[in-house]
Amino acid sequence: MLRRLHHEQPDSFAFTPANLEWAKKQIAKYPEGRQASAIIPLLWRAQEQEGWLTRPAIEYVADMLGMPYIRALEVATFYFMFQLQPVGSVAHVQVCGTTSCMICGAEDLIAVCKEKIAPKPHQLSADGRFSWEEVECLGACANAPMAQIGKDFYEDLTAESFAAILDAFARGEVPRPGPQNGRFAAEPKGGPTTLIIPPEERQAANASVALALAKGDTIARITGEEEASPAAAAEGEAPELMSAPPAEGADDLKKIKGIGPKLEKMLNDLGVYLYRQIAAWTPAHAAWIDSRLEGFKGRVARDEWVAQARTLAEGGKTEFSERVERGEVPSSE
Repeated sequence: MLRRLHHEQPDSFAFTPANLEWAKKQIAKYPEGRQASAIIPLLWRAQEQEGWLTRPAIEYVADMLGMPYIRALEVATFYFMFQLQPVGSVAHVQVCGTTSCMICGAEDLIAVCKEKIAPKPHQLSADGRFSWEEVECLGACANAPMAQIGKDFYEDLTAESFAAILDAFARGEVPRPGPQNGRFAAEPKGGPTTLIIPPEERQAANASVALALAKGDTIARITGEEEASPAAAAEGEAPELMSAPPAEGADDLKKIKGIGPKLEKMLNDLGVYLYRQIAAWTPAHAAWIDSRLEGFKGRVARDEWVAQARTLAEGGKTEFSERVERGEVPSSE
C-alpha cells in the first residue's frame, strides 16, 4: 500500500516543554552516535501529542536526532501505526478485519463506521470528531470481532454494542474497554472449564481493563504534563474527607468488594466513612487514596470501588453486598 504525506500540512511543529524533556530522556538512553535509535518513540510521542504525524513533526524529530529527513520519513511511512493524515479530534477507530474478526462480524462493524463516521476509511466525520480505518490483526483473535479506539481494545463486539460505544464517545464518555459480552478475558464463550475461579474470588475486571479504567486516558492527547512530575501524579488530589463519622453512623464499607476490616479501618483513619464519598472519587482522588493504602495499592481500580459505591450510595445492592448481608463472606466480619 502506498503511503504518502497528507496534501495539507501545518506550518510548524514543536514538542510541548514537558514532551521535549521526555524526548531528551529517551535520546539519552542510547550511546553517542546512536541517537537515531530513538526515532520510533519520538515519532510516536509526536503523534500522541497532535493526533497524527505531520511533515513538520517528522522533520522536527529528524533534526533532534541528527538524521536526514528522508530516513525519518522512511520510518514514518513504513509503520502503519503512524497516521499520516488528520484523524478525528475525539477518536480514531481501528477495526480489525483479519480472518478471525472477519468471520465473526468485522464487516458489520465496518458498516457501523460507514454509517456513523464516514463512508470511506481515513475520512473525517462531518463534524471532524471521528475517523476510522480497517487494520490487520490486532492480536485479540479469541475475542473477535474487536476494534482499537485510542489506546484500548474493545472486544466481543456486535454492531449494536459497537454503535453504543461510538455514541458514548460522542457524548464525552469513556466506555469501559475489554470484552463487551460479559467475558472476563479470553475464556471460552460458554464459560471456563478449567482453572475455574469462584465468583467471590474473582476480580471485577482483568488487569488490562482495570489499568485502563484507572488511567481513563483512552483517547486523550499526550502533552507530557501527565508525566512531568511522577511523584505528584502518584499523589493525586485529596477527595472529600471527614474528621469523624456522621451522627447517623458510618456506612459498612465492607459491603464493597475488595474492602475487608483492615482496609475499612485504613479508610476510616483517612476520613472515608460513607459510600457517597467513594462514589464521588475521580481518578485523581483514587490515586491520592491509593498512594496511602500501603500494602493494598491498586485495589481501588482493580475491584471498581467507585462503581460499587455509587450503586450502594443510591440505595441499591450488588451481588457482593447481598452476600455480605447473608453472612456468606467471612472476610467482612
